[in-house]
Amino acid sequence: MMRIRSASPGRRDFLRKSCAVPSTLLLLAFGRANGAEANAMPPTPACIDGHEPTRRQTAGPFFLPNSPQRVSLLEPGIGGTKIVLSGRVWSSGCKAVAGAMLDFWHADDAGDYDVDGFRLRGHQFADSEGRYRLETIVPGPYPGRTRHFHVTVQPPNGAVLTTQLYFPGEQRNARDGLFDRRLLMTIDEGGDLKAARFDFVLARA
Repeated sequence: MMRIRSASPGRRDFLRKSCAVPSTLLLLAFGRANGAEANAMPPTPACIDGHEPTRRQTAGPFFLPNSPQRVSLLEPGIGGTKIVLSGRVWSSGCKAVAGAMLDFWHADDAGDYDVDGFRLRGHQFADSEGRYRLETIVPGPYPGRTRHFHVTVQPPNGAVLTTQLYFPGEQRNARDGLFDRRLLMTIDEGGDLKAARFDFVLARA
């Protein structure tokens, strides 16, 4: 049974690309259809029209509305491995979606969600180039689920995309019934801080 902590204490190659992705981010271990994961991905192609929109997934039971606007979820007392998640929001026509709202929430490093407050929850808006950047920690797994981020993405005056993002190389990926390899992030651990990347593609934006 997962614990709940109170406040007081198609992915295609395009989805992992950016027009200026560092070469170290172009290698990605990703899940095969049977849950096994390949060693590396080839470089992603240039952005072209008609790419498959980002896959939708359930919001799960722990979404809370009215999260605070912030680009860092780090607070005093939050343990775990720090990570920066960044990327861009695109339309399926390969145009940057300026001003898209991204709302993130996830478990702490012990696999617990805060459902009384807004620890490890927050929303932000993509800049004029569709870029976003989030500072947070690596979430912990919990029974039945592998590590993942929850996120909703909404273009100005548009429909909401609800989905989840996954970590490559996780043993629990193969045992998680919701896991979708098309929603794997690119992870770079070569710098001073763990970095993840994911580009969202909206069907209508």
